[in-house]
Amino acid sequence: MQLDLTAHELLTTTRSVRKRLNLERIVGSPVLRECVEIALQAPTGSLRQDWHFYVSNDRDQCREVGQIYREVWLKLASDQYIEASADQQNSDESRHDYLNMMGSARHLAENFPQVPAIFVPCIDGRLDGANAGTQALKWGSVIQAAWSFMLAARLRGLGTCWTTVHLQREREVAEVLGIPYESTQQVALSPVAYTIGDDFKPGRRKNIDQFLHMNQW
Repeated sequence: MQLDLTAHELLTTTRSVRKRLNLERIVGSPVLRECVEIALQAPTGSLRQDWHFYVSNDRDQCREVGQIYREVWLKLASDQYIEASADQQNSDESRHDYLNMMGSARHLAENFPQVPAIFVPCIDGRLDGANAGTQALKWGSVIQAAWSFMLAARLRGLGTCWTTVHLQREREVAEVLGIPYESTQQVALSPVAYTIGDDFKPGRRKNIDQFLHMNQW
């Protein structure tokens, strides 16, 4: 079953879902496979498709990876760190938004061991010391494919969230999942779960004129 969303609605309401993940409902292998099939249609540099997508709905694997994520996040984001970062925001509104986001991120970290499925996009080879062109080719290809996976998931009532803090212990996650660390680099880690409700709205963003350079810088 797919949600009745226009292309515009899909693109503007695919959010980072942290608090509204249904941790009890099973995410079946067929729907995960469908999302990966769609991800494979994403543009890829030189038609190389030098990527891999590790998807797991094995509760033991998800729990072990989620525990690593939880430990890393909670170590990084202490209350003192969050308050100091909030104090650097340039307005009360920005401070409020930042604290809300960090509260949501903490909720995800604390509950990550309970997520029913995970998605780990990877690339062939490791980019340590690679030149800018090689890095752009690799990252630019796999991230487009991962975003396609997330859009496909949203259309099927699933929530996702792009996270990377687990990369501080990438080798441990590789060992849990059986990913060959020396020849395969993880790019991100996303929880995958059916959402609690599907009424997501466009996020609040800064004004376009702060970012758009039309015909001149």
